[in-house]
Amino acid sequence: MKSVYWLTVAIAVVFALVIGTSQSAFAQANDIDDGPLKENELLKDPDPNGDNLRESHAGNKNWITKWYGPEGNYENNGGFQASSRRDLIEEGTNGKLTEPKLSTSPGLNLTKTVDMEWDAANGGTRKWTVFELNPADGNNMNRGGPVDNIDTYGLIVIHSPLARKAVMSPAHDDHAQIWINGEKWYNNSRWTGAAQTILHNVEVDLKKGANVVLYRVGESGGSAYINLHFDDETHNKSKIYPDKSKDQKSFFDEVSGILDVEPVGKLTTTWADIKRNR
Repeated sequence: MKSVYWLTVAIAVVFALVIGTSQSAFAQANDIDDGPLKENELLKDPDPNGDNLRESHAGNKNWITKWYGPEGNYENNGGFQASSRRDLIEEGTNGKLTEPKLSTSPGLNLTKTVDMEWDAANGGTRKWTVFELNPADGNNMNRGGPVDNIDTYGLIVIHSPLARKAVMSPAHDDHAQIWINGEKWYNNSRWTGAAQTILHNVEVDLKKGANVVLYRVGESGGSAYINLHFDDETHNKSKIYPDKSKDQKSFFDEVSGILDVEPVGKLTTTWADIKRNR
């Protein structure tokens, strides 16, 4: 009986070691804590950025499901390698908005009166609305339109009770770019491997009050997903919008009392900066 007992203990120990080793081998996402991106880094991938960094967050309860943005995708983008170097927001608004400006309260407010006017071949006129995505769906970018050669834009507003550091974890296929409060914090042309798998945890600055997050993903072919979550404390202590809203009007009803009213200040991340550093 004693030998059976010790054999059981040994098996349990070995099993625990195997499970622990396999989990640690998969949980290797790289931490990025030196943002926002500098002018010469705006289109550079993180380093390191290999497949060995992939980390499943499938069990995380914080994946964002509601977004505010154009009612449809930018289509026929020529592949994300080409489209990622262009500011499609600037192109679609004739310069009234840019990607960095859109990630600010004043820029967000402009979407009440400024629609996206892309060429007909690229989706045509897109009004702004609230849409919902399933984080477990590896093709959640498609949104009823073409499945390849598309770009998706999504916005959220994080209302933080105080200024603090937060950690965001993006999952994307393919090229992802993220701006917060007019600054670019993330650029990565490498797909993450699955709809709820990440390559990087990114430390970002949240100010007290409204923080506007703009998330863009450009896709060429195959799976197409855009997903994001933040650390537990951000989700537990902040309010993230859209919440209960389902369209543009109800979205602005939710955020009208929290958005900044001051004019846009100096944006360190501008399209001109990108052009100078191409």
